[in-house]
Amino acid sequence: MKFSGCRTFRAFRRDQNGATAVEFALVVTPFLALLFAIIESAIVFFASQVLETAAQDSARMIMTGQVQAANFTAAQFKDNVCSRIYGLFDCANGVYVDVKSYSAFSNVSITNPVDGNKNFVNNFTYQPGSAGDIVVMRLFYQYPVFVSLMGYNLADINGGYRLISATVAFRNEPF
Repeated sequence: MKFSGCRTFRAFRRDQNGATAVEFALVVTPFLALLFAIIESAIVFFASQVLETAAQDSARMIMTGQVQAANFTAAQFKDNVCSRIYGLFDCANGVYVDVKSYSAFSNVSITNPVDGNKNFVNNFTYQPGSAGDIVVMRLFYQYPVFVSLMGYNLADINGGYRLISATVAFRNEPF
């Protein structure tokens, strides 16, 4: 009696039933990883643009003297910034505002908010300045990164976050 296992193996190897399912299973993981990476990149870029727009609008209030005339505190100014950011951020707990004034552009000194260990350092001040001063206003947000598949990771600070920032430098008007 001859062993029938070889015949069964050859029949199994030639059978095409289920080939599509196997091919799909091989392709679906990289496809979904790429799809999620594209979606997350788009959301991060959109969030960055929202933060840039809020920075420009808020800086205009400092530049024209509205903030100084109303004697805004740092918390009031942050509330004003948060009123310009819609839905993408936990503004009250996550947006950081840094406003510094200088007497000349040559005196401007920008510090990196990320230390050597990739930790976000919150040592910001609020100085909107007076008429004619140079002001640098920066907004920061630590955006959570969810997709880190197959070597793709947008996180650039500890904790799995992407630091999004917006900076505006200007001279206050003579208000």
